[in-house]
Amino acid sequence: MARMPTYFISHGGGPWPWVEDMRKLFPVLEKSLAAMPDELPEPPRAILMISGHWEADDLRVMHSAKPPMVYDYFGFPPHTYDVVYPAPGAPEIAERAQALLAEAGIDATLDDTQGFDHGTFVPAYIMYPEANVPVFQVSLLSNYDPEAHFAIGRALAPLRDEGVLIVGSGLSYHNLRLFGPGAKEPSAAFDAWLHEVLDLGPEDRTDKLIKWETAPHARVCHAQEDHLVPLFAALGAAEDGKATVTYHQNDMMGGVTATSWRFD
Repeated sequence: MARMPTYFISHGGGPWPWVEDMRKLFPVLEKSLAAMPDELPEPPRAILMISGHWEADDLRVMHSAKPPMVYDYFGFPPHTYDVVYPAPGAPEIAERAQALLAEAGIDATLDDTQGFDHGTFVPAYIMYPEANVPVFQVSLLSNYDPEAHFAIGRALAPLRDEGVLIVGSGLSYHNLRLFGPGAKEPSAAFDAWLHEVLDLGPEDRTDKLIKWETAPHARVCHAQEDHLVPLFAALGAAEDGKATVTYHQNDMMGGVTATSWRFD
């Protein structure tokens, strides 16, 4: 079985594939997500999403065979609250993930009630619109500790050799109060820093990412880092891997610079 890469993806805004005017804003992102299956060495057994939209005080692993939907967005058209992405869960692989975490000294609880949040079902729908690949999630820790999330990724890394695609789903820029032209300067500066850091050798880039708050405009771009932390887990699972840009845009939503990377 071939080793899977990992990804950190910028997943866009809300339920954008189901809102015509919004979907027109994300053609570059849509193309990059739709291309991901062809970038893999073989079809995945399952997708493990680590989304910026699920966090808990203690680490949790989605365990349901038929995960429900979580409509964690507000103010969108009524039909977007009827969207169903009917991919099956992956309870056996979730148990394997829990075991790997335990081996690394990380406690994790199997969660039979959590559903797919939009950081998961939106990109999954573009990647696999037929919903024919099992999907499950591992939560973030609500303390957002970078070192802890690198450790989570390292613990989950063996899944890459077992046909599991690990995807950190967030946004390289996420300040809901500052989109449009005002986001241009801070998002571009922070994004340039990310590019520079991810091109470094493994030890140096890990160290710099752990200290991400020293980056230009760090706290402007991520006043709350829930959408950045998935990067740490995705990279932790491929810490020696080369970083390749799979999506880049400097005019998203009127001025945001955003990027996605593959690690392999």
